[in-house]
Amino acid sequence: MTASRWMPAKGTRRLWYLCWFFALGSFEWGYNIGILSSILIHPGFVSLLSWPHGRSNPSQKGLVTSSYHLGALLSYLFLSQPLSDRLGRRHACLGAVLVSSTGTLLQMCAAGSPRTALLLLVAGRCATGVGSAVMSTTVPTYQAEVAPSGERGRYVVGSHVGFVGGLSLGFWVGFWVAGWEDTKFARTHGWRVGLAVQFVPALVFAAGLPWTPETPRWLVARGRVGKARRNLAWLREGIMEGEEVEGELREIEKGVRALGADINHEAGEGAGRPAAGVVVSFWQSTKELVQLPPLRRRLWRATLLHFMGQMCGATAMKYYLPTLFKSLGFGTRVALMAGGIESLMKIPFTLLDAFLIDRFGRRWTLTVGCAMMAVGMGVNALVPLPGKKGEREGEGNGMGGVGGEGNIDRSAAWIAVGFIFVYAMGYSVGFGPATWVYSSEIFPTHHRSRGLNLSAAGRSIGSLVTSQIWPVGIARTHQNVYFYFTTVNLVCIPIIWLFYPETARVSLENMDILFGSISDAGEPRRSSRNPRAGSGGGSGTYGAEDALLGRNSVESGGDGLGEDGDEGTEEVSDGSDEEADYGWPAYRDEEDGSPKSIRSTGSSGPMRVFTSLTLRSIQT
Repeated sequence: MTASRWMPAKGTRRLWYLCWFFALGSFEWGYNIGILSSILIHPGFVSLLSWPHGRSNPSQKGLVTSSYHLGALLSYLFLSQPLSDRLGRRHACLGAVLVSSTGTLLQMCAAGSPRTALLLLVAGRCATGVGSAVMSTTVPTYQAEVAPSGERGRYVVGSHVGFVGGLSLGFWVGFWVAGWEDTKFARTHGWRVGLAVQFVPALVFAAGLPWTPETPRWLVARGRVGKARRNLAWLREGIMEGEEVEGELREIEKGVRALGADINHEAGEGAGRPAAGVVVSFWQSTKELVQLPPLRRRLWRATLLHFMGQMCGATAMKYYLPTLFKSLGFGTRVALMAGGIESLMKIPFTLLDAFLIDRFGRRWTLTVGCAMMAVGMGVNALVPLPGKKGEREGEGNGMGGVGGEGNIDRSAAWIAVGFIFVYAMGYSVGFGPATWVYSSEIFPTHHRSRGLNLSAAGRSIGSLVTSQIWPVGIARTHQNVYFYFTTVNLVCIPIIWLFYPETARVSLENMDILFGSISDAGEPRRSSRNPRAGSGGGSGTYGAEDALLGRNSVESGGDGLGEDGDEGTEEVSDGSDEEADYGWPAYRDEEDGSPKSIRSTGSSGPMRVFTSLTLRSIQT
């Protein structure tokens, strides 16, 4: 059947099916986080740890919460990449589901003395964090590697849609569990039933994984080109003709082989290692990401992006939102309902971002999101929420909240709730999906999994810090803690524009145009899709800078267009001065082949000039 206005091509339908199926892995990850907020205030859970009724220990809450991120951090650093690169993206997800489910089972079995129960909870949360970390990086990696470059953003955003869907279901299951009070079992063990619900999507995901195709890029990296060709043809059926599929496969092979040659060149190994068919080892990929400037440029940017995405307050909102609503004077069920509504709001805004992120670019969506989050946090910091003195000192609501139930200006409380929703909207169009889209697309094939996992460690570090700051900070400084998160969100905006080049509509193999190839320290590699990318010549630092920024001129003594490296400066132009305006690298549009500039998806003139000049000063 051919594609029509009402019936997309087979390849497009298959891509969407795969995108949403793999989103189940992110769904389980989100559910793990969403259900915890209701568990922390469930009477059976509170009684299990012998917390006095109506009061909680912020340190114990922080330990149960942060142990998940400790497990995720260890997984990002040591486990996720070896699983993804050696077993493949599909089997890594399968192992992650098993580990995460084991952690959930440990949490459900928490019993005995408060110390024993706390130990089992922490161990279970750690194991769940390990499994969730593998899924959180492998799912967007899979989606990025199977998607066409012009639509990569919308497919990878599917991972975050699954995450917020799981987050929302976790909140609503928690709301149902909180109202399930008709039996002693429900009051004592209802929170365990809430945990058990996640076994359903986990079972569906695990059962379907063996029937999904492996990504062509992973297969090429393993030397299985024939299988890669068949999988790519299946994914592009009705989208591309046979010759176009072969062209994309050749580009993937070229990128993989060129990367291997670049690494050998940088290490002085000549042809000592095959470019394809051999997986870069765990320690070797880590060493190269840290030592080689073009890879290091990508690593610190992706890590900082993940770190900022959690330091903006997202972790606090995910885990402590119902407790926060209780501190605003709402009852337990109303607080849980408000948390569920907030999580539901994230779904349509994340779906909206799936269409915005490719059209307007990663940087614009991040900027708008940060601005909305800053406004949401700032208003919550300024709204007067008076309460009794004892409640302000933490005697009534378990969080040391800003007010007590029935002792608060209701209009002010509703204003605070409204701007918490504004914050949620901002996160859903900004940091929520964009961090995974950006960090899953900028690394080369051999280093994508390791780079994404190392950078996602910044996410866990940010979550560890924030999950400790929030309960203690709001107990001691009350709503002043919002000023801290407002400042973080405002500071993120110039950082994004100064240090993050736009990646929308750039193919995975052409990311070297933005960040430099590994051979930039010597002879810049030319890109077949960008005739200007290698025209900037020179050697050493200046040659690398020219290749990264797509400069128009060839310095004397370089490897420019002249056969003998003519002296002086030779202007290189293909008739479109727009391509290299403000020093931005150029590339060819994936749909119509027309010349484009990275700046075309981004900012206004003055900001482009400022950003370009700043980028030239930070190449190392």
